[in-house]
Amino acid sequence: MRWLLAGLLLVLLVLQYRLWIAEGSLAERHRLQQQIEEQVRINEQLHERNAALEREVLDLQSGNKGLEQRAREQLGLIRQGETFYQFADTPAAGSGSSVVASPVTPPPPAPVAGSPQ
Repeated sequence: MRWLLAGLLLVLLVLQYRLWIAEGSLAERHRLQQQIEEQVRINEQLHERNAALEREVLDLQSGNKGLEQRAREQLGLIRQGETFYQFADTPAAGSGSSVVASPVTPPPPAPVAGSPQ
């Protein structure tokens, strides 16, 4: 009877070892599940970024509107005849900040050599 009990206890210990510590254990399964969730989150962010870039490429390929908007926002370009207002915050002594607007008009276009004026 003692041998049977000792044998069953040994089998129980081996099975517990495989359940908690060995390859394919619950701890490893939990770790792998966390890695999967992290990768899914990263993939979603990359998918959103790729979609935004794809929309931007299509917008730039479709016409001048996207190109003009990009030139205005990133390069600060303005059209001839437009007035550009730049608002700058200047710190005021003793009171809240005030906003100063300064209009900037583009210079007239330079004459092109060889063209009639």
